[in-house]
Amino acid sequence: MELRKDPITRSWVITGDDVAEPTVRPGPCPFCGDSAQLQVVATLPGLAGSSWSARAVVHPTPIYRIEGEPARRGDGLYDRMGSVGAHELLLENPRHDQHLWTASDGEVEQFLRLIAQRIQDLKRDSRFKYVSIFKNEGAGAGKECEHPASQLTATTFVPRRVLYELRAARDYYETKERCVFCDILAQEERQALRILEVRGDYAAFCPYAPRVPYETWILPRSHEASFERSGSSRVGVLTDLATLLRRTLKRIRSITESFHLVLHTSPNSRHQSETLGYWKTLDDDYHWHIEILPVIEARARSYTFKEVYYSPVTSETAVKRLREAKI
Repeated sequence: MELRKDPITRSWVITGDDVAEPTVRPGPCPFCGDSAQLQVVATLPGLAGSSWSARAVVHPTPIYRIEGEPARRGDGLYDRMGSVGAHELLLENPRHDQHLWTASDGEVEQFLRLIAQRIQDLKRDSRFKYVSIFKNEGAGAGKECEHPASQLTATTFVPRRVLYELRAARDYYETKERCVFCDILAQEERQALRILEVRGDYAAFCPYAPRVPYETWILPRSHEASFERSGSSRVGVLTDLATLLRRTLKRIRSITESFHLVLHTSPNSRHQSETLGYWKTLDDDYHWHIEILPVIEARARSYTFKEVYYSPVTSETAVKRLREAKI
């Protein structure tokens, strides 16, 4: 496997031949309990008598590997480098049937705390420019693990979507000396047209220009660029976020069982780039957030991820329906 860069879109693509597909073997779930076959990276202590509450393990078929150097090099006008990085499964619960939307708030909070710890740990590695957290739930979203789990990848580059956000946030801050995410949330709370729910210092809302029907974001109402700083602070600070995330996912699942969930946090600013300027005002202009993109199978037109998105449901209608969901 290697990484190749598209010189037009500036996207890095991981590619390779004869990659083994993950195989599903009959028998007990390898992620339940304490299997000796797992490469455990981190574990949080259990709740209510269980041996653990949330756990990070090396992905059984990783697309990035921790060993080596990226060795970025030119290939004519192209760029390529080795697929150095980290790829982990974040087991959300020791129980096979306990999902983020059915678990207790304490269990969800433990999982969020695990995320913060893993991001902090991997950002200590100067090779890694960004740590992505994502969850593909349901057949329509490409779910690959039956045990409740999300995924983590640490990469030697910043994903293009995050670069777009960094540039837009920096440009907005240079003009107005304010965080664009803070201004968006302030207007959403003031208008109260697209706010789904507020819990303590966290708010869920449907964005003004959704890429997919029922797209929902969760943001902290107080400015913070890095999720890991919020997640690693005193115990209890993530309780409201855990509750809001659980309730929001229950609302989403009243519409569809399939969705993509992505956590956007700040890039690795411990090892700053000499050529990119995104880190100069990073703590002031960026704002971590969670994006949830439902997958609606029955649709008249495609709304797949392309340059112009199509959503047959406005955010205002989506919020009304999600608020009315019986959760």
